[in-house]
Amino acid sequence: MLAKAHWLFQISPGWYIVKMPGSDGPVYNQGHARIDARSLAMHRAIAAKLIANPDLLAIAHDNLKRWATNAGRSQPYGDAWAELLRRPLHELVAMMQEDSEFMRAMRQASPFAGVLLAQERWEIYDAFAIGTSDSSRRDHRR
Repeated sequence: MLAKAHWLFQISPGWYIVKMPGSDGPVYNQGHARIDARSLAMHRAIAAKLIANPDLLAIAHDNLKRWATNAGRSQPYGDAWAELLRRPLHELVAMMQEDSEFMRAMRQASPFAGVLLAQERWEIYDAFAIGTSDSSRRDHRR
């Protein structure tokens, strides 16, 4: 199970700092920076599952095959992911967790849908859901 944020405080209207367990520092919770940080957290969780069970890579391969029939403008991302999936597992998981402009863009069209369980996904979403009215709604997502 993933831990909740250690601390949270507002630094100005609409701007929050979230300190996540194991992170190098605060994540500014505003707009795309928050979405990128959440996507990175999801891919770190996916990478851990892939290391524990490399057979889960089949999910990404299946997703890419399905996308190939109607990916449209996302096809370049599918092609790039197909190339990454040909690399050794240790290289793939390192790339997945890389905080670079290239990988931030790649994570926006990730083929790893289905690797995380719904509960695992919602724990990450809830950790980044600042300002939501009711975090207890996660109990209804199982």
